[in-house]
Amino acid sequence: MTLRTLDSLGSLAGKRVVVRCDLNVPVKDGAITDDGRARASVPTLSALLEQGARVVVISHLGRPDGAPDAKYTLEPVATRLGELLDREVAFATDTVGSSAEETVAALGDGEIAALENLRFNAGETSKDAGERKAFAEKLAAFGDAFVSDGFGVVHRKQASVYELAELLPSAAGLLIAEELGVLERLTESPERPYTVVLGGSKVSDKLGVIGHLLPRVDTLLIGGGMLFTFLAAKGYPVGSSLLEKDQIDTVTGYMAKAEELGVKLVLPTDVVVASKFGADAETAVTAADAIEDTPFGASGLGLDIGPDTAQAFAEAIAGSKTVFWNGPMGVFELEPFAAGTRAVAQALTEVDGLSVVGGGDSAAAVRALGFSDDQFGHISTGGGASLEFLEGKRLPGLEVLGW
Repeated sequence: MTLRTLDSLGSLAGKRVVVRCDLNVPVKDGAITDDGRARASVPTLSALLEQGARVVVISHLGRPDGAPDAKYTLEPVATRLGELLDREVAFATDTVGSSAEETVAALGDGEIAALENLRFNAGETSKDAGERKAFAEKLAAFGDAFVSDGFGVVHRKQASVYELAELLPSAAGLLIAEELGVLERLTESPERPYTVVLGGSKVSDKLGVIGHLLPRVDTLLIGGGMLFTFLAAKGYPVGSSLLEKDQIDTVTGYMAKAEELGVKLVLPTDVVVASKFGADAETAVTAADAIEDTPFGASGLGLDIGPDTAQAFAEAIAGSKTVFWNGPMGVFELEPFAAGTRAVAQALTEVDGLSVVGGGDSAAAVRALGFSDDQFGHISTGGGASLEFLEGKRLPGLEVLGW
């Protein structure tokens, strides 16, 4: 299986190339708060424009319900893309209607346009393959070739990801090729010691990746809301902290499996407990087995790993040659509970080897906490896609490109 790359399409000068980007960036009050995914799209778009291709960018933004919704317009993202590319990006106010037709028809060689949000059309995410194909056929009419470069959606069987790639000569863009190369290093040939750091709210979201990676890693560090299910599995009281009781048996099995394999599965030794969920909450640092012994008793909420744990995690990361991190250590959006995530991020910047931030909330966290992308070996643009790849799943958006 060989992923088809841009070279497989030959010369694209003068040809119309539909490019599926992932421009699903956070937008608040019409302003982009993190343009990381837009910046990640630039190398592929620049390469096509330099060839003299006529580039048609398509993407989704948010979760509109299959109909136009001004809150989810891609227009501010198209404007930002133009700034990053240092050229005008024409914007069509619909996806496959008259505005799109006129905008694409007006493109000259080396010019670029963006179409409105794909998810304004119900066919994009329809569970009916026929509906998806019908929408993909309308998109295919705008191109002579298709480049898939939205890594954040390759785990989805959607019209612009799967069916469109079947209808036109298709290949992966530079971003997907880069993402795939990094993920293959994590699964097939990691330099050791190899440490994986998992956080985020739900352990159920990470069970597959834990199971698949356990035989491949040396150390597994557990933080975030998911840590409380692990603590509960050890018989510790967790107060009002996030807990998935139905996963306790599964987690117990993974802890036993880690011991059997000789993998260091490291749980927090202390946590930051709060009186409530809020930046103005009273807080206390307590041992991981004494969460209900704080002044807040059984109503206390664990919202971050504690300082001793943060230091221990940082030391484990610093001693590794390969590190993959997915999921914040606490509620990093609130300053009283950001220290654990900040410590892990800082430690990743100091790794003498490959450090990978696994997209999603982790990528948002490092940028929100003031780190720059170039301080890490790689920041993935696809949290869900990265995790599914690391679970060993086949991803339809890659399979359709020959992988």
